[in-house]
Amino acid sequence: MQAAASGGDLTVVSPIDGARIGSLRTHSAQDAAAAIGRAHDGFKAWRTVPAPRRGELVRLFGDELRAGKETLGQLVAIETGKILSEGQGEVQEMIDICDFALGLSRQLYGLTIASERPGHRMMETWHPLGVVGVISAFNFPAAVWAWNFALAIVCGDSVVWKPSEKTPLTALGCQALFERAARKFGDVPAGLSEVVIGERHIGEVLVDDHRVALLSATGSSRMGREVGPRVAARFGRSLLELGGNNAVIVASSADLDLAVRGIVFAAAGTCGQRCTTTRRLIVHSSVKDALVARLKKAYAGLPVGNPLASGVLVGPLIDGRSFEAMQSALRSAKEEGGAVTGGERLLQEELPDAYYVRPAIVEMPAQTETVKRETFAPILYVLTCDSFEEALALQNDVPQGLSSSIFSNDVRETEAFIAAGGSDCGIANVNIGTSGAEIGGAFGGEKETGGGRESGSDSWKSYMRRATNTINHSRDLPLAQGVRFDV
Repeated sequence: MQAAASGGDLTVVSPIDGARIGSLRTHSAQDAAAAIGRAHDGFKAWRTVPAPRRGELVRLFGDELRAGKETLGQLVAIETGKILSEGQGEVQEMIDICDFALGLSRQLYGLTIASERPGHRMMETWHPLGVVGVISAFNFPAAVWAWNFALAIVCGDSVVWKPSEKTPLTALGCQALFERAARKFGDVPAGLSEVVIGERHIGEVLVDDHRVALLSATGSSRMGREVGPRVAARFGRSLLELGGNNAVIVASSADLDLAVRGIVFAAAGTCGQRCTTTRRLIVHSSVKDALVARLKKAYAGLPVGNPLASGVLVGPLIDGRSFEAMQSALRSAKEEGGAVTGGERLLQEELPDAYYVRPAIVEMPAQTETVKRETFAPILYVLTCDSFEEALALQNDVPQGLSSSIFSNDVRETEAFIAAGGSDCGIANVNIGTSGAEIGGAFGGEKETGGGRESGSDSWKSYMRRATNTINHSRDLPLAQGVRFDV
């Protein structure tokens, strides 16, 4: 089910200049329900295909992504405002997860379990789960879907994708590439991959339909509070990737050259619009002045402008609403005693319908309520500490728990940071920033970040159902725990 690229009711604009780049026909709730029905039928056929054969389809899709990397990466950049290398990097991430999933298709292992009963064997088996609904956000319009899609396909599931209404063209481009791969594969069941275009009410169809066995949703913590209970009410599964308020701790022993490079990319890259963006800098008092001075110098020299132009490192915010949210947060921080450097709008005369900003550094007297809220914009709040213990307490004292990092050359601090009593985040890094996760590790966080895990490691288990099997190969029928029931 495709949406027309022109003549529709959903206008798509590029944040680069605010110009219209498409007009799509949106789907109705009835259309979405029909797509789920097709996906459910497709799942029933696909689940019986051997997993290595399913992996072959993902391999073909990866080949199409390789061939289309430059074009699709440019579309990502145009539709999101990312710099071109980030757009192409997102497609590379899709390629990487296809490679991972291909290998995984021969490694969907279960356990053999020792039975307490003689002549018995126990084991666990993993089976395809069903229809996977994916609701994705604008900032990673392709990669996050691919994390879910590639794993779901090799696990024997079908997928219905509701992309952000801000980035639907990327979704249609991904679907077109998959359809090429499907034609080469030869016998892909209809409905295996569906894309539905629309706003919130289309996502709600996926949330509430009992045929959607797993709902994977990426967005704000507010969205997760609504989605999670609704899926749970029908006893469905949800995989929630929600807000992040990520901190970098800079210890007194840190390599400041390394820290500056790591912080600037993590805080200002993608114009601060990553869920793993560094939003809080917790720096030891002995190095605070030197580090902040270097960061301000780096920020002042960051090339801000058209992300398709050579040398530009920071593109625009996605829209005016994001700009207003940024300005509101900066006003609140000032009222709470913060000293703001940067944050002003740029290129307004040349591009009045686009929202370019100078990334902001805000030196705060304490971790206030404004600091504890995630603002999806390039704002770096700076907090001062006098010990590792104080820094760790500040880092963990926010509702979110996605990514975290420490720059330190003290092995006691770095080991404590990643230990059970250290960072309470799903991602804890040492001497690198908070952004830029690789697909080999499970991606996700704790607390208001939702607790879900996508991409690598054993995240595939979310897309399958587990069965425990007991096989009696004896002529007796002993009961477990020594229970006797003679008849």
